[in-house]
Amino acid sequence: MSKGLKKIQKKIACKKGKTSALHENSRDAQRLKRAQGRDEKLERVALARRKNERPLLERTAYFQKPIRLNGGKVLGMEEIQTLIKSFLNQHIEELSLLKKQRRPGRPPSTREDIFRMKVARDDKEYRDGFYMPDLTDENNVTYFSLWDGNWSYLSTLKWVRVSSDGNVQISRFPPNREI
Repeated sequence: MSKGLKKIQKKIACKKGKTSALHENSRDAQRLKRAQGRDEKLERVALARRKNERPLLERTAYFQKPIRLNGGKVLGMEEIQTLIKSFLNQHIEELSLLKKQRRPGRPPSTREDIFRMKVARDDKEYRDGFYMPDLTDENNVTYFSLWDGNWSYLSTLKWVRVSSDGNVQISRFPPNREI
């Protein structure tokens, strides 16, 4: 229960008179309904925002693990390219597993179609520029190794787009394109 709804309930409870005077269409009941509606709307919006943020958080966490294992040291472009390729291979492995589980002659499942689209989208992003934290900057790597999984902390990091041919382009957070 949010603060707004608690305030409304408290104000209604502190009023003079009978508390049983609260009927279906009373002013107080309408206030409670509006407060409840606001709370539900805020929860829906927060849930949608978390759902949109999840892929980028998972991607960032994936690239943080090698940095922590490396002792917070800067990575070279070859190491970054291998990390990106291993990240992209996650979906390919799961897609091949789904293909093996499917019986011959059956159409692909919805989940398999989703993974196929993810693989195609990730490959296109890698060709155009893979969005990730800058792992070649020493200060950024230090801040990145301290990241605790919080979305708001990510805006303090430097972000780049690394293409498959090794070009690095400075980018901003949050990304303009969908990830």
